[in-house]
Amino acid sequence: MSEVTLDLWKDDIIKEENLVYKKSKVMTDKTLSYCPGCGHGTAHRLVAETIEEMDIQAETLGVAPVGCSVLAYEFLDIDMQQAAHGRAPALATAMKRLWPEKYVFTYQGDGDLAAIGTAETIHACNRGENIAIIFVNNGIYGMTGGQMAPTTLEGMKTSTSPYGRELSSMGNPLQITNIVASLPGTYFVTRVAVHTPGNVRKAKKAIRKAFENQKLNKGVSFVEIVSNCNSGWKLPPVKANEWLEQNMLPYYPLGDIKIDGELVNK
Repeated sequence: MSEVTLDLWKDDIIKEENLVYKKSKVMTDKTLSYCPGCGHGTAHRLVAETIEEMDIQAETLGVAPVGCSVLAYEFLDIDMQQAAHGRAPALATAMKRLWPEKYVFTYQGDGDLAAIGTAETIHACNRGENIAIIFVNNGIYGMTGGQMAPTTLEGMKTSTSPYGRELSSMGNPLQITNIVASLPGTYFVTRVAVHTPGNVRKAKKAIRKAFENQKLNKGVSFVEIVSNCNSGWKLPPVKANEWLEQNMLPYYPLGDIKIDGELVNK
């Protein structure tokens, strides 16, 4: 096939009606720098697609603190502000109170949200701030060296628990999402994943609901995304997804925990 023929073929095939997928205009052109197989890239895409489909790009404010989540502002073409480690809910609170008509969300990892930021998370959720919190839980500190996180599972090996998390000395994995669901200020709390196409679709619906809920002024919408950290877990991407299904999901089961301010009976 000649180069001219190839170009004509491309022009004929690559038409709007033939497109199965295209990059959201809310994503920047910067190449994703996450480890191959990491769930952050998919989570970013879902946030971007939601913002684009709701046509709220100019009305959305994001907050990314420290950790792998801090890279979000490089890939999402919206107004974003970096927060100190763990302090994203406090900054999002200020932004939402100053601009109540805006859509405000935080994008945080488990080491940030459930460790150094536990107090900010709990109090923002208890106050019922009208924001969305997107919480990526991979059970480990990814960017800073693979240390044990509050969400690290029993027996799970990390750089600071090389023989596995031992409960008698290191405590239990923290079910932070269940905790915030019990607080009166949370309106929608759910747990999703992004490692399979079906789960990606469910995650997008949850993120969309979290954004739409802000118009109701009913409190926090909290979306936990159970994800992998194949580099921190020392596994290739496919094996990391298998490990996630076999180990993370039994302890962090997927599904809605609180809908419209009411706890879901499990």
